[in-house]
Amino acid sequence: MSTPQSSPRRRSLLGSVLAALMTTAAVCSGDAVARVFPYGPRHRSINDLGNQFVPFHAHLWDLLHGRARGGLLLNWQSGYGTSFLPDLGTYLTSPFAVLVGLFPRADTDLAVYVVTVLKTAAAAAAMAWLLRTQRRGPWWAAGLLGASYALCGWSVIEASYNPMWLDGLISFPLLCLTGEWALRQRRLGPATVIVAVGWTANFYTAYMATLGAALVLLVRVVLTREGVRERVRVLGRAAGTTLLGIALSAPVLVPLFLSSKQAYPGWFKPFRPVPWSDLFARLLPATYSFSSPALFVGTGTLLLVAALPFHRAVPVRTRLWWAGLVVAVVLSFQWTPTHLAWHVFATPNGSPYRQTFVLAGILVIAAWTGLAAGLPGPRALAGGAGVLAGAAWWASGSALATGWGYLLFCGGLALAGAAWWALRDRRWARPAAGLLALVLVAQAAATTAYGHQGKLAGLDDYPSWGAAHTARAAALAGADGWPAYRTDPSRPALSGNDPLLLGGEGGSYYSSHTPDVFTRTMVALGAGWTSRGRNVQSLDNPVTDAVFAVGARLRPDGTIARAEVPPLVTTRPPGPDPVYGPSPFANQELLLGAQVYEDPVAPGVCRAGTEAYLWAPEYNATARLADGPAFRLNASPPRNRAALQPLGPSHGPASALVFDQSAPAVWTLSCLDRERLASAVSRLRRTAAPSLRVSASGVRATLPPGATGTAVLSVPAIAGWTCNDRPASAYLGLVALPLDGRTTTLDCTFRPPGLLPGAAVAGVALAILLGLLGLGRGRRQRT
Repeated sequence: MSTPQSSPRRRSLLGSVLAALMTTAAVCSGDAVARVFPYGPRHRSINDLGNQFVPFHAHLWDLLHGRARGGLLLNWQSGYGTSFLPDLGTYLTSPFAVLVGLFPRADTDLAVYVVTVLKTAAAAAAMAWLLRTQRRGPWWAAGLLGASYALCGWSVIEASYNPMWLDGLISFPLLCLTGEWALRQRRLGPATVIVAVGWTANFYTAYMATLGAALVLLVRVVLTREGVRERVRVLGRAAGTTLLGIALSAPVLVPLFLSSKQAYPGWFKPFRPVPWSDLFARLLPATYSFSSPALFVGTGTLLLVAALPFHRAVPVRTRLWWAGLVVAVVLSFQWTPTHLAWHVFATPNGSPYRQTFVLAGILVIAAWTGLAAGLPGPRALAGGAGVLAGAAWWASGSALATGWGYLLFCGGLALAGAAWWALRDRRWARPAAGLLALVLVAQAAATTAYGHQGKLAGLDDYPSWGAAHTARAAALAGADGWPAYRTDPSRPALSGNDPLLLGGEGGSYYSSHTPDVFTRTMVALGAGWTSRGRNVQSLDNPVTDAVFAVGARLRPDGTIARAEVPPLVTTRPPGPDPVYGPSPFANQELLLGAQVYEDPVAPGVCRAGTEAYLWAPEYNATARLADGPAFRLNASPPRNRAALQPLGPSHGPASALVFDQSAPAVWTLSCLDRERLASAVSRLRRTAAPSLRVSASGVRATLPPGATGTAVLSVPAIAGWTCNDRPASAYLGLVALPLDGRTTTLDCTFRPPGLLPGAAVAGVALAILLGLLGLGRGRRQRT
């Protein structure tokens, strides 16, 4: 038998279900119209989606199925060994991420797409539930507005290929819900958990969502509570809940923040606000721009917001506060100090308006505030239509506005206005509600499809898993010899994280947390990069392969090149601390401990019997030996740096170096003597660790008796390594331990910096939360 509260809750649930279904229909329809994966042949994995996020989800699949090299703390597969907890916290701690484990590994692209759609639908459902919690109103209208929020331009254009941002889209309404509970002195435990989960899932957008939820709560407190003391009490309760939740996520957040500070510096571009005509143009459906805020939320919702100042059923004070909040947030987008505040006080690398979803949420809440007070009358609708017409006229000066955008906007505005008016007559209620839903789905689907067109035209794209992936993965698996040696997927790569996507233990690595020490070490040895040093490429070179214990390397033709290499732990003789210089060839020899290169016998000509290697980090064209094939060097400073390139065996004067374009200002040709390299490798093998064992987060090796000098672990010397119970030393950028002749064992363990302090903070927060819950339970029992 139903209780008095069950009927409102059932209606709220119906609104959430409707919002989720509408959102799913619109997103999938737009993708199908654009003929992108999985509905057509066009690539969906553009930019970092294919380069980072799909490979990281493939690694999560391996972790869930017990197949990964490493664990939650250390990733043995990328960058010759790097910290994994910061990447986990940045890309994979969403509650939805684990769903990839339910799919076949070869369908990781499909799994990420399904997770993306589910997240978007969840955001719609959460917003619909929030609206019904704030004020009673038609459940179907809550569902419509919830879908409008989840289908905002930011969601379907930008967050759709940055799926971790969608956790912020979900967090905003949920954090607003915790504010509602603070208003009513309810549910401390669930509210704290919501904050903790949101900040753990994606702290970046959770931070923005928290700022937005604080602004919403501030308006709600001013409008619903009287007296300074009562208002401060509510705000203090909400702040305490938020701080406890953030503290509970500290075991992930603290290592993540510290890792960000230790990462290679990314691209910095000063913030420049877009013209107001461009900003208003993005209110229209079917617009695209990488550098302007995607403000589309559907004309039905925009009409309600624009009509709010003229809606006489809403108290004047309420209208002023909500309209003022909308205007204030819009203005904050265009002022540098507030722009920085929205983005954790750092201009982002890439799209500069990542907080746009917060404005979409505030617009939807403002629309619901007016609608819950009653349907807007003809004067309010006319006033709102006039405001939107003015915005559309202002947008006409922007190159971003399109004919289709204006057609969809004007047609949608007319239909939405007629529908909101028709809802005053019960006979037309259902057709009008259906018309509003149809307008929203059509506009959102068109915006989704148009966004795909713009992204594919302007951004890199990467193929979904296919025959090439399967063949490479099979070849790497067949050559596996870990931990006796590494297997490197090599170049040319299918993504910036091929070791995670395909398998092996390679040198390539692309992340927001790419360590500074790793990038600088690899560049000193001749490696190339993209993304201004955050995407370090594998270095196809037998000298560095010997140093990093790469015993098998995938070739472009799908075959495996094998080599005898030293193990992961080797020793170097006593001597002064070496320092890298400007030449990658000399740096390789320094790290190897032997001279294996020789200068050309004549300008641009290596001695017959040697192998030619070209270093031209700023050259962007092909180069070759006169009697050999051409090789492409890809440089575009400062974004891309060309890798040291093998050119093949030299046959003397007939193999002179040829640049197919003008020679660059900086280049060096050097000639590798394979016999010298073989001798150097043999010496390293003789003095290397005779046995070693690799765990998920460390290495234990037996050292040669009486060894002196330095033991070197072929892993970048990132912060967090300890060897024999003391912080690890560094030897030319690699983990090292000084030897005194008495050390017989090398025992190195990795723990991300900040993990223990973060765990301590979380423990204190948990104790405080449990204490507060106990006090509350005791108080209720006494009452």
